[in-house]
Amino acid sequence: MTKTSFDLVVVGGGPGGYVAAIRAAQLGLSTALVERAELGGICLNWGCIPTKALLHSATVLRACREAEQYGVTGAGAAQPDLAAMVARSRKVAGRLGQGVAHLMKKNGVTVLAASARLAGGGRVALDNGATLSARHIILATGARARDLPALPLGERIWAYRQALTPPALPKSLLVVGAGAIGAEFASFYRAVGAEVTLIDMTADILPQEDAEISALARKAFEKQGIRVLTQCAVKSSSLTATGVKAVLEQQGKSFELEAERVIVAAGIVGNVENLGLEQTRVKVEKTHIVTDGLGRTAEPGVYAIGDVAGAPWLAHKASHEAVLCVEAIAGLPAHPLDPLRIPACTYSHPQVASIGMTEARARDHAKATGGEIRVGKFTFAGNGKAIAMGEDQGLVKTVFDAKTGELLGAHIIHPEASELIAGYGVAASLEATEEDLMHTVFAHPTLSETLHESVLAAFGRALHG
Repeated sequence: MTKTSFDLVVVGGGPGGYVAAIRAAQLGLSTALVERAELGGICLNWGCIPTKALLHSATVLRACREAEQYGVTGAGAAQPDLAAMVARSRKVAGRLGQGVAHLMKKNGVTVLAASARLAGGGRVALDNGATLSARHIILATGARARDLPALPLGERIWAYRQALTPPALPKSLLVVGAGAIGAEFASFYRAVGAEVTLIDMTADILPQEDAEISALARKAFEKQGIRVLTQCAVKSSSLTATGVKAVLEQQGKSFELEAERVIVAAGIVGNVENLGLEQTRVKVEKTHIVTDGLGRTAEPGVYAIGDVAGAPWLAHKASHEAVLCVEAIAGLPAHPLDPLRIPACTYSHPQVASIGMTEARARDHAKATGGEIRVGKFTFAGNGKAIAMGEDQGLVKTVFDAKTGELLGAHIIHPEASELIAGYGVAASLEATEEDLMHTVFAHPTLSETLHESVLAAFGRALHG
């Protein structure tokens, strides 16, 4: 390495970091990206992408098992090849990692394989002995799974990495944490044949979602044979001859549950250690770096984006923050990201997707401001395309400000929910009202017609329900 001085140094090569580097290079800033592991970060290598590859394998398996109802014979005897599924998942992640490396080269970004820490005065010290200098430094170091003292990780107690590369299919599995990650692993392992118990400390699974949607997801999970225990916590655990024995507590009552393997998916913490933050004015709260709406920290010239900067912990949020942060650095007009316009998706079976406020939050907001809301619902049982596909279970729910027609929130549960939510995302970004959405023409027959019908239903005008 010969060049050591840059306009921008980005620490971390995940969806926030590598997008920041690309956008900076596009704007003519000399840019270095420092990544200690794989380009693409956890999302591409050990999170978003490989989990979706596994979940798609489960979808294909499910389709084969249900093929006879579609007039296809012989596929019902299909069996999962877990090793092949895992191998495909790793291949997909590897391909995308190569793609990120190509983008770095294409855009002229200097990529350095190292760990980095702030050294003061616009300097970044690398663990290979080199020191970089930059007018601007973006920290995009991400987050990691939260450790639970009652469940020390090991051969039988897994975090996401071990869960993505199992040596064999466990006969029984305890998944601790029923947020998006836990729900996705529960779905996959149940589809390939494991007996799955999913637990969470809150009152229902997917606690961040609208309560009605969470309740429907729970019913769907239980119908698939997933045992769901809510308001339940792990107090201790011990290894047995065949697996792990966990002592659980549910509403004041303790009991034991034994499983061959355990997956811990109980939240995440920011990667703020060993960054040299103690030498700066950067503030950290609850393991996350405090920033303003454009990624600026309390230390001039130091920024933070993505998971390390706090919720929502979503790859697309990190990428969007990256663009806003870099454009602000370059002097372009930029405005903070509105968290109510960030879609969230859970790729379980069925999928759950949402944007904006839940019904409960919207009602509280309306009560506090003296307003009213209108709620529309439409089930996929009234949609021709869904019936034709054999996927007529699910719900679209929309929440509007009754006076202004503003779309306050939208919630979908269906096998294609993650694709459908984009329609409401565009509507929210364009500040579309209920009238705009009512006058939008949706193609027939499509699943997207349910988006239209839900809006119509909120104002007493549904046509097919």
